[in-house]
Amino acid sequence: MKSHTWQWGLSLLGMIMITGTFEANTLGDELSSSPSIPVETVADYVHSIIEADRTIYSSHVVNRMTQQGIVTANEHWEQQHALPLPAQFLQAAGKLVAKKDHGVRYRLISLWPIYERNGPATPFERHGLEAVGKNPDKPHSGIVRSGKMKFYQAVYADKAVAESCVTCHNQHPLSPKRDFAIGDVMGGIVITIPLD
Repeated sequence: MKSHTWQWGLSLLGMIMITGTFEANTLGDELSSSPSIPVETVADYVHSIIEADRTIYSSHVVNRMTQQGIVTANEHWEQQHALPLPAQFLQAAGKLVAKKDHGVRYRLISLWPIYERNGPATPFERHGLEAVGKNPDKPHSGIVRSGKMKFYQAVYADKAVAESCVTCHNQHPLSPKRDFAIGDVMGGIVITIPLD
C-alpha cells in the first residue's frame, strides 16, 4: 500500500514538472511585446488555481485518506499528526504566497466565521460576502485603498465542496451557523492584487 502511494506521488510530481516546464527562449520577444492582462482576468486565474487545489485536496486527499482509515483531518493537525482541514490548507497556502513579497494576497473569510480573524476585515469584504451569497457565480470586485496604495480586490464565493467542510462547521462548538450542506456558500475567497 505504501509503495503504491509513493509511486502515485512520484507520478504526480512528474506531471507537475512536465506541465510547468517551458522553453523561455521561445517566448523572449513575444513576452516583451505582448499586451498586459487585465487585473480582473489575473484575479480569475488566481482564483481558478486556488479553487482547483482546494477541491483536489478536499476530495482526493482528505476524504480519501479519511475513508481508507489512513489519517484524518483535524483542526489541531500539527499536535495530532493529522491533515490540515481544507480551510487551514487554503489559509496556510495564502500565508506562503504573502511571504513571496510580490503583493498578491488571498484569504478565506465568512459571515459566520468560527474564529473572528476569519470574518470580513472591511466594509468592502462584508458587502462582497453578502453579494456572493446572493449570486455565487459572480465575484464582487473593486478598487480599494490602504494608505497611499491602491489594490484590486475580488471576493469569490467559497462553496462547501467536501463533507469535511460541512462536518467541521456544523459540529464545531464555536460555529455560529450549523446547518451547512454540500454546495452551500460558506464564505468567500478574497484575492488582493496591488495596482501601484
